Amino acid sequence: MGLMDKANNAVDEAAGKAKETVGKLTDNERLEAEGKAEQTKANAKQTGEDVKDVVKG
Repeated sequence: MGLMDKANNAVDEAAGKAKETVGKLTDNERLEAEGKAEQTKANAKQTGEDVKDVVKG
């Protein structure tokens, strides 16, 4: 299941980056902030997956 989680995290990060970009292009600060928040959340999840991998071994 770890591989699927990592793939989902990558998708979430890409979606966040897209939102951030659209927010910048349309001068929509709220959308830009949402995109940044989604990227941060995805990166935190990915860090958790990386820690699991290290612990497993």
